[in-house]
Amino acid sequence: MAKVVKFASLSPQKFGFKPLRKKGSSAKTDSAQLNLFAGGKVVSMNTYSPFEEALLLDEHGDARAKEMYLRAIEKKESVADSYCNLGILESDEKNYSKAIDYFTQCLKEEPRHFEAHYNLANLYAEIGNFFLAKIHYQTSIEIDPDFPNGYFNLGLAYAMNKEVEEAIQALLKYRSLASNEDKSFAEELINNLSRSI
Repeated sequence: MAKVVKFASLSPQKFGFKPLRKKGSSAKTDSAQLNLFAGGKVVSMNTYSPFEEALLLDEHGDARAKEMYLRAIEKKESVADSYCNLGILESDEKNYSKAIDYFTQCLKEEPRHFEAHYNLANLYAEIGNFFLAKIHYQTSIEIDPDFPNGYFNLGLAYAMNKEVEEAIQALLKYRSLASNEDKSFAEELINNLSRSI
């Protein structure tokens, strides 16, 4: 009677197979019988690249995402994006110096990497360095002038540096690009800043 062997699901939510407990086969083979597996080729059942696997792990909040991003970098796959995503993960864990290093490594690979400039600006704003935040927001806007949030955050950085007129101009640009639902908060900020002039 044959024994049914179930294969592991290939869904992206389950990575990694259970390792074998022993190397080689524990079953004894009859010397008169040919070994059908001698010289066989190991074929990976995982069709994801290290970067794709890292993204899936990252989306599910799995801590192994860091390891897979590092493996992608090692394999020279999506190097800049891997560094950028590592920067985000480190920033989320409040490891700011490591996050800055990863974003910087990303920019070393790809100096016009929009997400790295934008995320680095957000990180600098979070730690209170609004001067560097402004520079990276401005750079991200140079790369993608149609991204509304860049203008909004630049406006906030200007406001925190008491550069009120520049803040109003950035918020006006945000208002011209933003959807109707998002404009109300910008309107309130513009009105408050205008009263302070």
